[in-house]
Amino acid sequence: MYYSAGNFEAFAHPRKPEGIEDKSAYIIGTGLAALTAAFYLVRDAQMPGDHIHVYEKDKLPGGALDGAFIAGEGYVMRGGREMDNHFEVMWDVYRDVPSIEDEHVSMLDYYYWLNKEDPNYSLCRATVNRGQDAHTDNRFDVSDEGCMEILKLYLATDEELANKKISDYFDDKVLDTKFWMYWRTMFAFENWDSALEMKRYIHRYIHHIGGLPDFSALRFTRYNQYESMILPLVNYLKAHGVQFHMQTSVDDVTFEISPDEKGPVRAFTNVAMDEAQRAQAENGAFKRNPYGTPNKKVAKTFVTTDLTTGKTTTTELTENDLVFITNGGLVESTTEGNQTTPAGFDPSLKPGNGWDMWNRIAAVDPSFGHPEKFIYDPNLTKWMSATATTLDDAIPPYIEKITGRSPFGGHVVTGGIVTVEDSNWLMSWTVNRQQQFRDQPKDQVSVWIYGLFADKPGNYVHKPMQECTGEEIAQEWLYHMGVPEDRIEDLAKNHCNTVPVMMPYIDAFFMPRELGDRPDVVPDGAVNFAFIGQFAEEPRDTIFTTEYSMRTGMESVYTLCDVDRGVPEVWNSEYDVRDLLNAAVKLRDGQPLTTMGNHAIEHGAIKMALGRTKGTEIYEMLKVFGVVQDHEHPVDMKPGMHLDEAR
Repeated sequence: MYYSAGNFEAFAHPRKPEGIEDKSAYIIGTGLAALTAAFYLVRDAQMPGDHIHVYEKDKLPGGALDGAFIAGEGYVMRGGREMDNHFEVMWDVYRDVPSIEDEHVSMLDYYYWLNKEDPNYSLCRATVNRGQDAHTDNRFDVSDEGCMEILKLYLATDEELANKKISDYFDDKVLDTKFWMYWRTMFAFENWDSALEMKRYIHRYIHHIGGLPDFSALRFTRYNQYESMILPLVNYLKAHGVQFHMQTSVDDVTFEISPDEKGPVRAFTNVAMDEAQRAQAENGAFKRNPYGTPNKKVAKTFVTTDLTTGKTTTTELTENDLVFITNGGLVESTTEGNQTTPAGFDPSLKPGNGWDMWNRIAAVDPSFGHPEKFIYDPNLTKWMSATATTLDDAIPPYIEKITGRSPFGGHVVTGGIVTVEDSNWLMSWTVNRQQQFRDQPKDQVSVWIYGLFADKPGNYVHKPMQECTGEEIAQEWLYHMGVPEDRIEDLAKNHCNTVPVMMPYIDAFFMPRELGDRPDVVPDGAVNFAFIGQFAEEPRDTIFTTEYSMRTGMESVYTLCDVDRGVPEVWNSEYDVRDLLNAAVKLRDGQPLTTMGNHAIEHGAIKMALGRTKGTEIYEMLKVFGVVQDHEHPVDMKPGMHLDEAR
């Protein structure tokens, strides 16, 4: 597998890999990573569809990308996804998947037309004082000292950031700013999360710094993520003969590892590994052989259980049987409540199937990762969401007052989350294009709500979010929208239905870590297996995105099947001087860098250094991006604008 850039590779179709008809595939899970792996097996590896087996313990596919009407509860979405125009793998997939709206056009075409005709931007990014101060002011309020803290993190090496927290690099000069409020609520970061992941995010999205306050850089689907993203992909795969095994859990994968080219082959059954073998694995005895080449690792058996019958099956694997392992999972151990019942939170509840399997696999070899680094304390990794569905025309006027847009009509409403800055739960809420479900009545509106601080008492309800019923969560939301207090309880009870969801491990991948804690997509020496999803390691890309999951699916197939076509590299805005200059000025609320520094001598030194570029192309670029002041020819550089366009 190799990386590429440019149209030459992007539009090419690879030749069929030699011997592909003799191979089969076993894919664990139906999240976006798993479905993407199946897609590339079909389209690019050209494996016969009936050779591809996808296993899912639930009744419906999709993993964390869900959206459904649940009888007795109502409409519910555990989360939502924001897309970027530089999700290279995602758009490579969806350009060949028929749209759920029109089978004659691709999902990418439909999505492109939708976001061209109805571009995304927010008219209200945050509220204070029960909605009386609803604003998007495009300011970050970061001091020069705060900018230097961000720069220090940006320039740090991955090794330096190993196991460090964000709060090890940022203090109140950053954490008390609007920049951090915008950032943490958009990406669901906590102060104690990984500094390494924070750095990756800044590098990955440096081109979007200026668009953070109004979400103008984002793209959204027409419907909920299940109907807009998962269902069309599943339909494509089924049309190509891919075999889906629903309500079937994968309990284990066992391996055969040869630590030495001339030494004995050792077979490991993960559940039954003895203590001596486990100690050897933990000490790295099987990582590399004495000649310095990777040891050979082969998946040997695949253990499944049909959850409807209870029958367990062990499948013997050959080197032609490829296994794609979704290790861990964001929404494992999720609990749901309803209008009158809290979702609840039990910190003693152990994570479920995906984590159990990863724990067993990780014990075999150090290269298979360290799940314990991510799930040791659900109090650090949890947050809650809720889906509130308005039932008539009583609540929508309050939504329109905050957002400046009608929630009806199928167009952009909030344009992203609206954060309640003074919420004890740090509540944010969003109304995407309505209706969010294709079968939803036209007079209803689905609102997605989430709180980062689920253990804090609310401002109105005075209970932690995790102890609240759906009705009580709706009360807290209505309160912060400025609904008169004498109307709140009636509206929440009789004009709205709310389904709360607790996700104990939703932020697990943000826990402080070091390289190696997530396994490589294809570990050194792996012959017939790969790790996919949010807990496999992708250089440079950022977790908690659709692109990350899909990239692991593409890289796994291209590596194991030797597909002769480049995987598009992660968008390289971190190496584009224009994006760096634009971000530096935007982060300082448009102030030129010539004003930076604590003392007059610092101002003078910076101004003189930049002034020496006058009369050169460098100065022209600095002027365009506002790095230096030019009162005669001021330019407002917009996100995504090209240099020539600005001139």
